[in-house]
Amino acid sequence: MAAHTGGLNTQGNRTAVRITNLVRSFGDRRVLDGLDLSIAPGEFVALLGRSGSGKSTLLRALAGLDHEVAGSGDLTAPEHVSVVFQDARLLPWKRLLDNVVLGLSGPLAGDRGREALAEVGLAGRERAWPVELSGGEQQRVSLARSLVREPQLLLADEPFGALDALTRARMHTLLRRLCERHRPAVLLVTHDVDEAIALADRIVVLDRGRIAADVAVALPAPRHPGGTAYADLRGRLLAHLGVDVTEDHDDADEEQAA
Repeated sequence: MAAHTGGLNTQGNRTAVRITNLVRSFGDRRVLDGLDLSIAPGEFVALLGRSGSGKSTLLRALAGLDHEVAGSGDLTAPEHVSVVFQDARLLPWKRLLDNVVLGLSGPLAGDRGREALAEVGLAGRERAWPVELSGGEQQRVSLARSLVREPQLLLADEPFGALDALTRARMHTLLRRLCERHRPAVLLVTHDVDEAIALADRIVVLDRGRIAADVAVALPAPRHPGGTAYADLRGRLLAHLGVDVTEDHDDADEEQAA
């Protein structure tokens, strides 16, 4: 990964992520304020936080997309990093296979692209155009494009936020299966507490540029809402996000009484 400007020292690492005392500022506003974070090889970490807490700024720093931003700190990240955005960002003038292998070279690029499309359930659609796909299918292509490069770190910025609930649930299952197969370290930015619980090994909550909570998810998979352990974890996370969970309990009690 290329060196950053703005006082941020970046060092390539093939196995894990380590961030120490990371500061990122926009004008007089400090978005990340001395943040420390590590991600183990193959670990799936979900990043929660209210709007403006610094989630996307942290992801951009790891992706090497925040050049010329004022800041400092030490960041060690793998050499091979892929990013999945909320928008699939497919090139409409290229067919699916060409989108997946964009930037790849070598005689095996096409074979790798076809295998990646098959992994996400789109075998035989290599010659289709992006406009022919649903939103969920486009995100499948985006995942294939990211994983065909065998990244050591996968950064996902609310990749399922625009999908309907049923498609989102299917994408959760697909993402976990693909990550178990390819074993990248993953940092998922999301606003959805239930999505974080469903997918992550560990959940980090950002608040005003600092880590407010770092919680291991010990629930067995598959994780569906319900049960005391799930409710307790969800309540803890919501409390860190500034949500008064007692109001939800009071509303539920009133409905039962009625």
